Amino acid sequence: MATEREKMLSGELYDPLDPELVEARNRSARLCQALNATLGEQEPEGRRLLAELFGRGGDTVRMQPPFYCDYGSHIELGESVFFNFNCVVLDVAQVRIGDFTLLGPGVHIYTATHPFEAKLRRQQEFARPVEIGSDVWIGGGAIICPGVTIGAKAVIGAGSVVTRDIPEGVLAAGNPCRVIRPIEQRDGEAVSHEQGRPHDHGFD
Repeated sequence: MATEREKMLSGELYDPLDPELVEARNRSARLCQALNATLGEQEPEGRRLLAELFGRGGDTVRMQPPFYCDYGSHIELGESVFFNFNCVVLDVAQVRIGDFTLLGPGVHIYTATHPFEAKLRRQQEFARPVEIGSDVWIGGGAIICPGVTIGAKAVIGAGSVVTRDIPEGVLAAGNPCRVIRPIEQRDGEAVSHEQGRPHDHGFD
């Protein structure tokens, strides 16, 4: 018979008050509390905590605390992922983030969701995984909803609510988030000519 954790990770309805899951969330809360009292990866203790918290990628992640998550162990990071201040990841299902992806301040990633039927919602919930490709830039305050995939090299505007998949290499923004246009070579040239940093353009 499947455990509640196995049900949770497979997208089935599960009991979030299962003792094993409660203890796993308590572990994450303790690690996040300790991490948020440090300067993140800038201190040896911060790096140790990040490596212990994440399922993968804690050895190269760049982090500006505070940071919060449900479990941590369900978050798999590529090389040198960056989290700015106040990011939240509800990793009830797997969250995979590719190499060199940047998350602005206050970005929220949700995998947790709930049944519409109120009586069932009192006791059970379920989750859908989130996948974010490499070299993605997610602007500050964006919300990534359960089950969403964001393609590599996409840029998500600040404050966007991403409710559906976003393809590779596009600029997307809004609530709900929609593709605005492809990202072109001239976009990089404009930044170079202005000698600006990415967040000078209203995304971070």
